[in-house]
Amino acid sequence: MKAWIIDEAGGPEVFQLRELPMPEPEPGQVLIRVKAFGLNRSEYFTRIGQSPTVKFPRVLGIECTGVVEAAPSGSLQPGQKVFAMMGGMGRQFDGSYAEFTVVPESIVFPIASKLDWAVLGALPEMLQTCNGSLTLGLEAAEGETLLIRGGTSSIGMTTMAIAKSLGLRVAMTTRNVRKRDLLLECGADEVTSMTVLSPSEFARPTPRALTAYSSSLARQPFWTRSGAFAPRVSYA
Repeated sequence: MKAWIIDEAGGPEVFQLRELPMPEPEPGQVLIRVKAFGLNRSEYFTRIGQSPTVKFPRVLGIECTGVVEAAPSGSLQPGQKVFAMMGGMGRQFDGSYAEFTVVPESIVFPIASKLDWAVLGALPEMLQTCNGSLTLGLEAAEGETLLIRGGTSSIGMTTMAIAKSLGLRVAMTTRNVRKRDLLLECGADEVTSMTVLSPSEFARPTPRALTAYSSSLARQPFWTRSGAFAPRVSYA
């Protein structure tokens, strides 16, 4: 199979396209024919040598979308569409920058979708980030108010969709007033073009207002209700 592999940390030139042996899944593993995968900043840090636990040579890629080629345990069927992400993928073992990858069953999720592979490839990590921020980070509950700053980003709009499905009231900001109607059509309850807001301005209907920062410019540390660190997520 073909794979992009790196032997040492460095710039983009360290990627080498090579023929590698077809990986063989063991019980508890799944062999996936990779159809698409997203690019993640953590992979960039690994490539430049800022992931000290990663050993080279390594095929990067912490997520993928594809079809099951083989699953010895029988839990998944050949040809079945799946997502796979994290769990050491592209770090402890070779990841998705390849035609095939072998991953633990525990990080494989069956999907049913008619979306193009190029679209599906962008979803696994994004959905995990948004859902995890709401459920594990913020412990958001039905009836609460969520303020999403930078709402027109893919993370912002995905977070809104999940939040609405959980029964939250969602307010969003955008620097582009022309996108206000788009956000309202997609389900936002309130949209403002202001860039500096207090979450309490949207808290009138509820005792607590949550804030999710979808902008990559938000660098300050935030904390969850339980006190655990959660980058770019806060509540007021």
